[in-house]
Amino acid sequence: MSITIAAGALALLAACGGDGESMTGHQQMSSSAPAATTASASPSAAFNDADVIFAQMMIPHHEQAVDMADLAATRASDPEVKELAAKIKAAQDPEIQTMRGWLTAWGKPESDPEGHMGHGMPGMMSADQMKKLEAAKGKEFDKLFVEQMIAHHKGAIEMARTEQADGSNPEAKELAKTIETTQQAEVEQLQKILDRL
Repeated sequence: MSITIAAGALALLAACGGDGESMTGHQQMSSSAPAATTASASPSAAFNDADVIFAQMMIPHHEQAVDMADLAATRASDPEVKELAAKIKAAQDPEIQTMRGWLTAWGKPESDPEGHMGHGMPGMMSADQMKKLEAAKGKEFDKLFVEQMIAHHKGAIEMARTEQADGSNPEAKELAKTIETTQQAEVEQLQKILDRL
């Protein structure tokens, strides 16, 4: 009987996890169980600080790009700008959810408690730049959007390259590679749009 109680207590302990570092493995095991349907290895498999910082920084970076893309739906006059903005939103919204899932599985907060969020995020627009974009319409909006999205994408590419070099989680590194490839192609398209505006 004592074996049954001990086994039950161990199972309960593993399921509940805890805040301590010693429980990290149990948290990873229990939180990765529902994610067994993912295409590749569980996001909680192996990760390091670079993977965590990548997700914590790329989420608000992507959120700003989605906000910019939302503005284009009603303010842009150029059909290609509208189309590309919709494509950016369609790609980045699911990536935000994926990265949030990783942070949850890793037992890490979405925002960095160390306060790095305002630092080292290349390409992020300032509040003033965002207000200027919100106030613009038509051709003025198109030009501002394209210029700012080029800078924004270049920042994301830089962050993605850092993750590929320093990260250890295979899924995070794969997403970083996808972000680099996709956004580099979009930068080239944005530059062509800018050249004709």
